[in-house]
Amino acid sequence: MSKEVFSRKEEKYIISKSIYEEIIKECGEKVIADDYSKDNSFYQICNIYYDTQDNNLIRTSLQKPQYKEKIRLRSYGTPNQNSKVFLEIKKKYKGCVNKRRTTFNLKEAYRFANTGTISEIKDYMNNQIINELSYAIKIYKIIPKVYLAYKRQAFFGANNPEFRLTFDKDIIARRSDISLENGIFGERVITEDKMIMEVKYNERMPLWFIEILRHNNLQKTSFSKYGTEYTNYIKNKSTEVRNYA
Repeated sequence: MSKEVFSRKEEKYIISKSIYEEIIKECGEKVIADDYSKDNSFYQICNIYYDTQDNNLIRTSLQKPQYKEKIRLRSYGTPNQNSKVFLEIKKKYKGCVNKRRTTFNLKEAYRFANTGTISEIKDYMNNQIINELSYAIKIYKIIPKVYLAYKRQAFFGANNPEFRLTFDKDIIARRSDISLENGIFGERVITEDKMIMEVKYNERMPLWFIEILRHNNLQKTSFSKYGTEYTNYIKNKSTEVRNYA
């Protein structure tokens, strides 16, 4: 069964592809590729981010409050209507991230995200998380706002499976045809030469990885994929208005 509850600290770094290669080399046998990334491969993650009509969730998030949350629907690769997907609510409080998700098939997920109600709890669903999501869906009156996809390579610590290291590239997004089943296409969110490294851990980051960060002069950032996409979207809208005027 897929893990449904995640509670951890997360740090993000914007890196070049050359730095990525250096980090992979320095990590060596201290990390192990997860099941999706065997043979050093990247796998595809596709998301729909939900928000209020006036984008309140992402606007609040960009103000960097102590507490913020996001709601998204996630698939691994392009699904069909009967594929397994995950509806997630991700909360962050004082730097600690709590992610809770439950499994649906795509058709069920769309219906539930649209109404906040479900006629039957299936064996593969988590009733408690469904109740949490239902409350959020109804109170925020969410609608699908953006499709966002990227390729990921993931590792965990050889001696500490709670330590997780991921690299994301080819981040794209679109605000039309917001569906998971219609394929992977959209505009780039960051330039092709950049990647996002995420470091995830429970209490303390391993000392050996802190040394890798120091050796490569890396400083963490508050980067958000959805937040960056939204910022780009607003800038483009403002440019269009100025050009039209």
